[in-house]
Amino acid sequence: MGDTKEQFEHVITICRDLFVKKLHDYGASWRIMRPESITDQIFIKAKRIRNLEIKKVSQVGEGIYPEFVGIVNYGIIGLIQLSQGYASTVDISNDKAVELYDLFMTKTKELMLAKNADYDEAWRDMRINSYTDLILTKIQRTKQIEDNHGETMVSEGIDANYMDMVNYSMFALIKLEYGDDEKSCGLE
Repeated sequence: MGDTKEQFEHVITICRDLFVKKLHDYGASWRIMRPESITDQIFIKAKRIRNLEIKKVSQVGEGIYPEFVGIVNYGIIGLIQLSQGYASTVDISNDKAVELYDLFMTKTKELMLAKNADYDEAWRDMRINSYTDLILTKIQRTKQIEDNHGETMVSEGIDANYMDMVNYSMFALIKLEYGDDEKSCGLE
């Protein structure tokens, strides 16, 4: 078993690096996406992961690892969009986008560290496909909250669900990156 904080930082670096490269290629084009569209984008990625876990074969030659990275990055984008609102055009620089990415990734990591202390590293004994199912559950919850115009009676909001999806994805990436899993899905 490795150091969770160190492993988390390593996987953050991988996700952030891809985010920065895509910013170079596309700019912050995601600024036009409404939160519901981001939730659906995360759904597509989680659904593909689940299908790959079940079928154990990929038609396009990519495994689950890049999809978990995608969930991390879209989750952070979702948090940015919730805080900034969506725009009609790209209205922030790449530097500002990275600054916001870092801000929300730090908040998400801090939540993970607090919960991880309470749960005593329970995530390490979970299977990757359980993270997938939890992410899909969080997506359904998020969709319901979105359908309720963000109103909840007793539940956490959309931002908390995005953070949980990011953290579950980070746990999966750590297990895949460090070989801390039985790799039951066979498609890294």
